[in-house]
Amino acid sequence: MEQLIAIQGSDFVLVAADTAAGRSIVQMKQDHDKMFKLSEKILLLCAGESGDTVQFAELIQRNVQLYKMRNGYELSPAAAANFTRRNVAEYIRSRTPYYVNLLLAGYDETDEGRPAPELYYMDYLGSMAKTPFSAHGMGSSFVLAILDRHYKADLSKDGARQLVKMCAEELRTRFSINLPSFRVRLIDKNGIQDLENITAGGAK
Repeated sequence: MEQLIAIQGSDFVLVAADTAAGRSIVQMKQDHDKMFKLSEKILLLCAGESGDTVQFAELIQRNVQLYKMRNGYELSPAAAANFTRRNVAEYIRSRTPYYVNLLLAGYDETDEGRPAPELYYMDYLGSMAKTPFSAHGMGSSFVLAILDRHYKADLSKDGARQLVKMCAEELRTRFSINLPSFRVRLIDKNGIQDLENITAGGAK
């Protein structure tokens, strides 16, 4: 069981992913990082088959870095999302599909200098949507219900973190197999920042 959560604010995107790695009923580790840095201001969150997530994320990661080396500038979040979605769609039609569900979060400056946080939802079938908040995982129905009720476009960073805490508590209450903790990161004009992990039942 995995869970990815992302919330877009007025000038930031807050993302969270559980740190558990397991198969069936066996949990193998509790410090697994499901986020992959594509550039200084773009993060890709992956959930799905363990081998597929790492291989696909590294494929996208290396190609985005190659683009910067060849052209001298980084892809925008929108361009990176479209590139990622195209690769998912192409591989799903091949003999070696990647069964991955993705959230791509980034920050981009517009031509007028206005902050432009962006969040994209993608699934293993190659569909994509730009959303203000999103989630992947078995507990997504509970998470999305909370986000749909409490989300506001002018949400503060602390408010977004509190929403993630509410989601973690709901998952702890609803599921018999609990997720130990969530790794939390913030993407804004200063780049990607690590925040304190959230632990259900004892988050600060």
